[in-house]
Amino acid sequence: MSRNALKSVLEIGPVALFFIGYLLLRERTFEIGGTEYTGFILITAGFVPLIAVSTFLLWRLTGHLSKMQIMTLVLVVIFGGLTVWLNDERFFKMKPTLIYLIFGAILGVGLLQGKSYLRMVMSEMIPLDEAGWMKLTQRFCFFFLALAVLNEIVWRTMSTDAWVNFKTFGLTAAIFLFFILQGRLFQEHGTQSKD
Repeated sequence: MSRNALKSVLEIGPVALFFIGYLLLRERTFEIGGTEYTGFILITAGFVPLIAVSTFLLWRLTGHLSKMQIMTLVLVVIFGGLTVWLNDERFFKMKPTLIYLIFGAILGVGLLQGKSYLRMVMSEMIPLDEAGWMKLTQRFCFFFLALAVLNEIVWRTMSTDAWVNFKTFGLTAAIFLFFILQGRLFQEHGTQSKD
């Protein structure tokens, strides 16, 4: 397996396993130590160490982790831990909201200072001029805030099945679509051809 393929497996694998595990255990409840736990809670209990191991292996493979990866791991451990400890799935469902709010706020603070914090973490992947980075950062800021609101609407008004599908497929599709819609910005502000 190539290094890039292994990196992709480590990044996508935990989410895929969470989804598969949820499909297998969602209708079941388990009694552990006199307390009943739903399949969702048990899958979350497995997901927390899985994402920690996956993040560690990514660090060993690449030699570094992005701030986004570290923040995601911290929030998964905190909110996943609270979900299992308090036997309440709402904490894990709130995690994406908090992640997107934090990222949106960080980008917003940078924009108020006239800086693109996005450029600091993505400049090696996307070659853009200064104006392009500021536009992309503004769009990402609003996009993250919109995702936070959308996650709150979905988990508070829909079933757990709907939320898991939204988290696994809807958010991934939204991010993919967001990048596709930036094609014109990448063309107009790309610097690769200007070097």
